[in-house]
Amino acid sequence: MSQCYERPPVALIGGGMITEIQILPSLYHLQNLGLIGEISICALNGAPLRKIAGNESLKKAFPGQSFRPYPDFTEVDPEELFPDLYREVLEKAPARSIAVIAVPDQMHYGMIKQALDCDQHVLSVKPLVLKYGHAVELEKLACDKGLFIGVEYHKRFDDRSLITRQRYRSGDLGEFRLGYATLVEPWYYRNSNFQNWCITENSDMFTYIGCHYVDLVAFVTGLRPVEVSVYGVIEEYPNGKKGYLWTDGRVIWDNGACLAALNGMGYPNVAPGGNSQGMTLFCRGEKDGALVMHDDQYRGVKHSYTTKGHDEGDSYYNEVSPDYFKLVDVGGKALTPVGYGHRSIEAIVRAAHRVENAAAGCEGDQALSRRRAEIKAIDSEGIIATPANSSYNELVIEAGRMSITNDARPVVIEYGDKPHVRLK
Repeated sequence: MSQCYERPPVALIGGGMITEIQILPSLYHLQNLGLIGEISICALNGAPLRKIAGNESLKKAFPGQSFRPYPDFTEVDPEELFPDLYREVLEKAPARSIAVIAVPDQMHYGMIKQALDCDQHVLSVKPLVLKYGHAVELEKLACDKGLFIGVEYHKRFDDRSLITRQRYRSGDLGEFRLGYATLVEPWYYRNSNFQNWCITENSDMFTYIGCHYVDLVAFVTGLRPVEVSVYGVIEEYPNGKKGYLWTDGRVIWDNGACLAALNGMGYPNVAPGGNSQGMTLFCRGEKDGALVMHDDQYRGVKHSYTTKGHDEGDSYYNEVSPDYFKLVDVGGKALTPVGYGHRSIEAIVRAAHRVENAAAGCEGDQALSRRRAEIKAIDSEGIIATPANSSYNELVIEAGRMSITNDARPVVIEYGDKPHVRLK
């Protein structure tokens, strides 16, 4: 094993909300476990990096830990833009270290390709890319180089999902026939950077978060999506830009089943939960129906605080979710992340280690062959989403974008030698 893979450095591209609340604290913990080395974060400008570096909760949770900022907000105007700096960060990283891509949806393809060109393993937030052809291209490029790409569909690592998958695939839940899923984010998201990128020409709420539950149905059942239609409601953000802030998606599966996905950016700020989410699947057994019901919002924890926080959406009364991501004290100098949000990131980082360890002591073509074989093994396990085992997601997203921009017309997904989408 190379010196790099004893503690591979991580280059995190993107300084947004998901970096601050989930990815960076997970990386700090993995750093404490000795799984990664130095952490760099690159953003479009220094302002979000200054905010993250000054986050008092993170400083208390991980005393003495920090990241290298690009650009360095202490040396440049925090508002000055550096749109190409990520290229320099990826190019200077050691070969086969880890690049984490956490930027707006439409930027994934170019940045992931750049990371692969720089010989980096990749952890990408979902969705991987917006077009199936791009997913295939990235899969081939990664395979040629023996590099691993993991897509952070973290709901796969919710214990509910793993238990349901096991029971469904053993036949205990019959056959999925009809279902619905909801994930509506808080209203205050409209005031965030979403209003600059999640606009009609780039993305929509089905693409951004509906993909979680589409992926989850495929993950649980093994079915493939074959038709998509998405209706979008256009509204203005505070800055005047327009977005599909409410979406109603319908996904038909290859056994004739149907999933309805309701997504939006309008859960009340004053409401007690972080958002509104859940999934219900009705299934057919031999002599009776079967049911899957995941209440992903209310997990039996209710708090009423003496004071409330200063962030938008904070409230005195809170129905806490302990399952996605929390930092808890289980001893030691730092807090420990718990929940499927962390488990997903750790699984992908450990997968990169698996790939590298498979080639330990080997050089050249032999090392490359062993890395490729390990990547195929991870693909076949089907737990971590990869381009090879989950590119149906890109077909759904491509179909959804075609539908929502064509007045919700149904779009058919055709598989075969050259999978593609077409208006019905």
